[in-house]
Amino acid sequence: MSHTRPAVALSHSGVMTALAAAVAKAEEIEVPQNVVIVDQSGETLTVFRMDGAKFTSMKTARAKAITAASINGPTGQMAPDFAITAAIATEGDVINLKGGLPIRFDGLLAGGIGIGSGTGDQDIIVAQAALAAIGADPV
Repeated sequence: MSHTRPAVALSHSGVMTALAAAVAKAEEIEVPQNVVIVDQSGETLTVFRMDGAKFTSMKTARAKAITAASINGPTGQMAPDFAITAAIATEGDVINLKGGLPIRFDGLLAGGIGIGSGTGDQDIIVAQAALAAIGADPV
């Protein structure tokens, strides 16, 4: 029996590349966004608010990133009863809005990205562009 497990982590270069790709996609679709990237334990690696992004969406972008890393899956797909319970139990750190994606490499979780200020579908497009830029598994 092994007492270790394989792990992967984003480098600062990876974080900056993902951030730049997210901003570029948001500019392309003309929707200013908030971008939050966390590591696999939910610790913040970067927070960025584009000019014109809704300041209240910074909180939801953070919660989306944490949720995606925590559940190792995209946000916005929880059963309603579970979503409410999870939000209460985590004091809002877990959220059931679209726009959070796990960051995985070869199936190994490295963290999560949360995008907020557009529609849920716009947020996902921006997050997917960030993942593609760093060669993460598509979601």
